[in-house]
Amino acid sequence: MGSITSYEISAGRRYRARWRNDRQLQVEKKGFRTKREAELYLANIGVSMSKGSYTDPGEARITVGALGVDWLRNKKPAIKPSSYHSLDVAWRVYVFPRWGNTRIGDIRPSMVEQWIREISEGSAITNRTKSKGVVGRPRSASIVYRNLGVLAGILDTAVRDGRLPRNPARGAQNLPPKISDKPRRYLTNSEVIRFAGATTNDTHKMIVLILSYCGLRWSEAIGMHVRDINFPRRRILVSRAAVEVDGKIVVGVPKNWERRLVPFPAFLEDPLKRLIRGKGPEDLVICDAEGKHLRRPNTMAGLNSWFAKALEAADIDRLTPHDLRHTAASLAISSGANVKAVQRMLGHKSAAMTLDTYADLFDDDLDDVAGRMNQGGLDANVGRLWPV
Repeated sequence: MGSITSYEISAGRRYRARWRNDRQLQVEKKGFRTKREAELYLANIGVSMSKGSYTDPGEARITVGALGVDWLRNKKPAIKPSSYHSLDVAWRVYVFPRWGNTRIGDIRPSMVEQWIREISEGSAITNRTKSKGVVGRPRSASIVYRNLGVLAGILDTAVRDGRLPRNPARGAQNLPPKISDKPRRYLTNSEVIRFAGATTNDTHKMIVLILSYCGLRWSEAIGMHVRDINFPRRRILVSRAAVEVDGKIVVGVPKNWERRLVPFPAFLEDPLKRLIRGKGPEDLVICDAEGKHLRRPNTMAGLNSWFAKALEAADIDRLTPHDLRHTAASLAISSGANVKAVQRMLGHKSAAMTLDTYADLFDDDLDDVAGRMNQGGLDANVGRLWPV
């Protein structure tokens, strides 16, 4: 399927293998020390062509940087702005500084695993450091996975294009576990009311209650329009999300791309009607004094946002707006809602995801199952198996 010829260099005789690729263009690889090495290489090329797994060695000379720019651009129309922003940051800060000038054919799994370790330790090259050995802050598992995902995604495209036979960024053996040591915080009904009562205006009071009793994400709550509220059915249509990206509010679709109807308790009906009095159908329900999207409060320790001040006044430990979404799940489950209803309220992809996320809230269900099974055994006279 090809030919082998010899040539001379100062170090001695070398061999060159030539063949035609799948586009019938002549390709060659030089530098073999023996004719046998060249023959074996040519034979492997023939096998890969027959199996349809052939990759042109010349195609693997392209760099990650050359492929990455188009890969990122192609992602932009398919994902939400907030997700694109995360990928863009990972590319600029971590992936390009380390891999931008590296030819894709030179990347080995061991090199990727070393990079994973360096990110975890804080010693990886970034756009803020010029060389290895500069120890920064250790990075979380989420950052490691995001950066690796960008590199692996670029190389997946190279595999599909026939530039690589396999992706060296897949199957890493040293990925850090995604374990959060932060205990999940659930508020009780009385704590929610106390927290809402410690806020200083009706807008802040309402968003605390909406998050705690409807399970909306912050971006979904601040993106809600007056026309999204169906008072006769006591439903809120969640059809958009207002996400803050690089200091700007970007309105898009909800997470998982799905619209949903979320119930709200009857005690919120009159306060909601008062809050939207004088507003038109397209006006925001929850907004700042200028009628614009309400910005997410910063809840970091030491900062005095309205959210943090209300928590302190209510004598409740520090938490985040997203913790109120967890509270909504807790209150719904404790009130007897089934898993499917909670899934629909929260906008999860599946009931299994809801169960996995809030498994700790179903301990009482296990006790109930054990009690029912115990009663069933007693009714069947299980005691006769061990006669006195």
